[in-house]
Amino acid sequence: MQAASLAPGAGWQWVRDGLALFRLQPMAMFTWALTVGFMVLVASILAPIGPLLFVAGMPAITVMTLEACRAIEQGHTVLPLRLFGVLKAPGLFKKLAAMGVLYVAAVLVAGLAAFLPFADGLSEAMSGLSSDDVGAVLAAMRAPIALFGLFYVIIAGLFWHAPALVAWHRLGIRKALFFSGIACWRNKGAFLMYGATWLLVVLALELGGSLLEAVGMSPTISGLIQMPFNFAAAAVLYCSFYPTYTSVFGPPPAPASGNGS
Repeated sequence: MQAASLAPGAGWQWVRDGLALFRLQPMAMFTWALTVGFMVLVASILAPIGPLLFVAGMPAITVMTLEACRAIEQGHTVLPLRLFGVLKAPGLFKKLAAMGVLYVAAVLVAGLAAFLPFADGLSEAMSGLSSDDVGAVLAAMRAPIALFGLFYVIIAGLFWHAPALVAWHRLGIRKALFFSGIACWRNKGAFLMYGATWLLVVLALELGGSLLEAVGMSPTISGLIQMPFNFAAAAVLYCSFYPTYTSVFGPPPAPASGNGS
């Protein structure tokens, strides 16, 4: 497969294209964002197993999200709950589940590799922890967190396009991870711009919440007001996943039946 190499400005264009997709069917994608948010809530309640299961399900959620975006692009009405029917394609759920387990394993291994070398320093910092001074702990955490961040960027690149390549091009997991990693490396500038843009969006949302509290609004009311904006931003984020794929690998193949449209 050929992965296009795009200019860094493509990262900003992905966000704009995601917003354009969202505006075509805002309620459908807003509802899908709420559905994913509900999954996160249930996963957090079922800790520690729930979060692991959610992370393992991320490849499947990614495919359902991309299918919704493809349906919107083609002018079909998206019914969020019917998106789960996408996973009925022969052998697809099994592959995505295996990819999810591999993703969880990769993240756990990265965490161990990042934190174990600094275990002694972290233990010493924690043993001397007081409620008035957490500076030593923060200093001890700086290096392992930075190392884990580096590892996670590599993992994210390998898995970014892999679910779509498995679902739409019927690639095996190893080939999908390989081509995803190559595509992300060739477009690292665009992904940096993409990540920076979404970081600014997150900061803007946080600033909005802080301003509401600064004018005397309670944190509870502020959170309730901010919540729909957060879910709308999440919906646009999910829509922007689609152009990151189509601009690099081209339009996906014709959809199978039962795509939730």
